[in-house]
Parts: sequence; structure tokens; C-alpha cells
Amino acid sequence: MGGTEAARPNRLISSISSTYSKILLNPSYRYLLLLMGAPVNLVVFLFYLVQRKKDDYAAAENRIRSEMLAAGYLEALRSEMMEQQKRKHEFFKQKISEAQLRQEVDKIAEARFREVLKDRTAKDLKLNNRKRLTLADTFGSLIENPLFFIISLIPGLLMYILIFLYSNPYLKYILERLVMTVFVIFGVAVLVFTILHLSPFNPAANILGETATPEQIAAFNKMHGLDQGYLTQLWNNIKGIAYFDLGKSFSGNEEITSSIARKFPITLILTVISLILAIAIALPIGIISATRPNSFFDYTFMFIALIGLSIPNFWQGLIFILNFSIKLQWLPATFNPENWLSMIMPVIVLGTGLTASVARMTRSSTLEVINEDYMITARAKGLGKRTILMKHAVRNAIIPIITVIGLQFGGMLGGSAVTEKVFNISGIGSYIVDKQFIPDIPAIMGGVVYTAITISLVNVIIDILYAFFDPRIRSKMKQY
Repeated sequence: MGGTEAARPNRLISSISSTYSKILLNPSYRYLLLLMGAPVNLVVFLFYLVQRKKDDYAAAENRIRSEMLAAGYLEALRSEMMEQQKRKHEFFKQKISEAQLRQEVDKIAEARFREVLKDRTAKDLKLNNRKRLTLADTFGSLIENPLFFIISLIPGLLMYILIFLYSNPYLKYILERLVMTVFVIFGVAVLVFTILHLSPFNPAANILGETATPEQIAAFNKMHGLDQGYLTQLWNNIKGIAYFDLGKSFSGNEEITSSIARKFPITLILTVISLILAIAIALPIGIISATRPNSFFDYTFMFIALIGLSIPNFWQGLIFILNFSIKLQWLPATFNPENWLSMIMPVIVLGTGLTASVARMTRSSTLEVINEDYMITARAKGLGKRTILMKHAVRNAIIPIITVIGLQFGGMLGGSAVTEKVFNISGIGSYIVDKQFIPDIPAIMGGVVYTAITISLVNVIIDILYAFFDPRIRSKMKQY
């Protein structure tokens, strides 16, 4: 029992040391590791400089240097270089003093000598099964001392967190996706602001009207920071998004963050409900069509799916309102959060395109997997049709289906403005459209960027689902 408890710290130290060595070999993480653990790495580097003078490489290098000097290798190089340099200068008819020539020869000979010395030392170490001391070796030897490990925990806390994340392939995978998401969101913010900044619309003139005086326009611009430079305005808007404080809208004097907080959940809830219903309908339809290709069910389902892909959202919404609200009076024409019946038509309109896309992708992906050799082998082993279909076919066909769902969800969330306008939904899509014609830069920035954040997080979840469903991806995650 005591031996097991003593082995745990040793395994921890060994894991930290090996992970530290791996990170130093990875260009993407190396500088991050050195920066996050700068105090600890500085101490390690100082020990490394001291120990390097006494390691096998230094001893072998000194011995081989002495042998080469004793054999007159450096002098022979100088004589050879002297002849070469003289012939070169004579060929190009260049006049050079004896002192300059000797200085030039010494420099070339020393460089060549160091190059040969390095090569011979490396061969000698390899021949004797030895290696040069590295920074990772020094860190590994130091961290074996419990006192050094305890002292380094506080100044190197961020470094040890990075080592822990890197040692776990799943956490590393998620971390990398989140970091990529941050860069994507930053790029979206810069792009959106730049487009709005270059827009020919003048917010002050649009809000104050044509009768506004230059003094009033100047006062408006100063109040909202529009008189500042491009970079200053960009920084203020990005900072406002990060701190969830976008200030007040150019029009209406409303708190932008509060408005988005009220409107965004409405769009998100409608989109998520549409997504769930679409998946619940599309997956069985696609699987049935794949298991019965070229049948009546297959042709019927795919024909309906093609119609669903072809119908524009705004036209479908208007047709629904004309028939189910005005003519039959079954459902309310406008959205009301307190009346769940008012959600039926917007959800169907939003989910129609997704249902059609997922159904077609499920059919084609499942149909492709069903004809693979391993499926024939599974049938030959006597496995039941349902087991083969659910355990082997659908599981292997799910990756492209997940991809389509992720892409379509982003399209639904970002392109919900048309549906919201048709059903008079006070969501984030209609909010951005209303603010676009001013243009109310902070409001548009907040709406677009927070939508982009949601879509990016959904894509991270999709990437994680890839690893969950596909063992090949999990295997690659452990390798790199």
C-alpha cells in the first residue's frame, strides 16, 4: 500500500516532465509555455547553462577540439582558405591589404572549424549512445526534487495548468477549439465594425434629420464617440463587447446590452426548438429512405424534402399566416411569448429547410455506409437488421449529418431575421435589421458578435461530438 502511494507522486512528476518536453518540441505551444512559466523557466535556464558546461556534449566537444588542434586541422584550414581567397581577389582584380586578408581568412576558417567540430561531436555522442543536455532534461532533473516542485507551484501555476491541459488529449482538443473561437470572434468584430465604419450612412444625420445644424451633428458625434479615430472606436466597441457594456443606443437612448439580453433568448429558443423537431423528424425519414432505396417511401420523402429546400422562408410564412391565421383562424398571426400556439408557425418555417437538408444527408450517408464491406460481414455473422442499422450503419454515418446540423443551425440563428419580420418577432435578427439603416454601430456590433459567439460555441460542441462518435478522431487526438 505504501509503495503504491509513493509511486503516485513519481508518476505525476514523470508525467509533468515528459509533457514539458513534448510542449518544447511543439512550435505552437513552446513560446506560450516559456511565457506562462517565465520565473520557473528562467531558473531552469540558469541551471541549464551551468550544467551544459559539464555534460557529455561539452566533454566530447573539448576532447575533439583538442584532437583537431593538435592535428593542425585549423592551421590547414587557414592555409587552404588563404589560397582560395587570394585567387578570388586576383580573379576579380580586387586590392586588399594583408591584414584584411588575414582577418577574412581567420573568420572563414573559424566558421568552418566550428561546423566540422559540431558534426564530429554529434557523431561521437551517437556512437557512444549519449546525448546533449537539453532544457527539458534540466527541468526533469530539477522537478524530481520535491522542494523545487513545491516552490515552483505558485510562480509556475499557469505553466502547470497548461501542462495539465496538454497532457489530456480531450482537454487539449477543446482548448484549441476555444482559442480558435476567440480569434474567429475577434475577426468577426473587426470585419463588422470596418464595414459599418466605411458605410456611407451618417448616424447623426439619420437620427437628427435633415434640419440638423453642423453644431448639433458635431455634438451628437462627440457624445457617442464618432468623432474619434478608427482604431479608438474599434477598441471601445470590442472592449464593450468583452465587458458586456455597449453603452446606449444611438436612437431611443436604450441600454444595448439589456436590449440584446431580452431579444437574443427569443431567437435562440425558437432556433433550438426548430432544431430539435427537425432532427426528430429528419433522422427517421432519412434512415427509412436509405433502408428502402427507390421505393415509394423513398421517392415520397425525398420529393417532400426537395420541396422543403426550395420554399423561401418569407413566402412559406406568409402562406401559413393567410391559411392558418386569417382563413382558418387556428393560430395567431403574430408571435406572443406568453402564447405557445404562436410559436408553432415560426418553428415550422425555421425548421423546414433544416429538416429537408438533414433528411437528404441522412439518406445519402446511411446508404453509402450500408453498402460497405464491413456491413456485409456483419450480416454474414448473423447480426439482426436493427443491430446492424443502429450500431454500425447510423453510428458510422453520423459524422456528415452532424456537420450539416451544425452548419444549418448557424444559418438558422444568423438568418432568422426574415422569419422574425414575417411573424413580428422581437428577436435579435429583426433587432439587427432595424439598427442597420441608422447605422447604430454598437447595437449591430453587439447583436452580430454575440450571435457569432453562440454559433462558434455550437461549432465547438460539434467538433467534440465528432470525437465522441468517431474512434478514429479520438485516436488522432491522442497522437498529436
